[in-house]
Amino acid sequence: MPQDPSNPGAPPPSVTLIVRKTIRATPERLFDAWTRPEELKKWWGPQSVTCIDAKVQPEVGGSYQIANQFPNGDVVWITGEYEIVDRPHRLVYTWRIGTSPGPPERVTVTFDRRGADTEVTITHERIPSQPVRDVHEQGWLGCLDGLAVYLSENQSPG
Repeated sequence: MPQDPSNPGAPPPSVTLIVRKTIRATPERLFDAWTRPEELKKWWGPQSVTCIDAKVQPEVGGSYQIANQFPNGDVVWITGEYEIVDRPHRLVYTWRIGTSPGPPERVTVTFDRRGADTEVTITHERIPSQPVRDVHEQGWLGCLDGLAVYLSENQSPG
């Protein structure tokens, strides 16, 4: 998106995406699946994308790296740093795909108990454009679907 011509020093406008899914699991179980590399690799990524590597340090200031491999063999790394780690309620972290220019985006994931289920809400902020937002939406919906399937088959870690 272009900058505001009346204020050339202002940052360019950004887009926010919010996606939600209710999953049959506790907030603790979901939080752990989101922050354990061995579990992330089993569910992360939209359909047809495989998570081939994950390194996670779920502590404030800790980093993460997730490798997505596409059907054509290309690998894209998603990296960032944790800003808030509040088990089992919320994760906030920066988000950068590859060596994309500009400031990092920000992702907030909340886990809200709803009886035997948990509503997972992803708020992805600082997205540079609507087309990028649309790609992120498909990716997050695929991730949440994969997480729900994974947890329906693996209620206990391990």
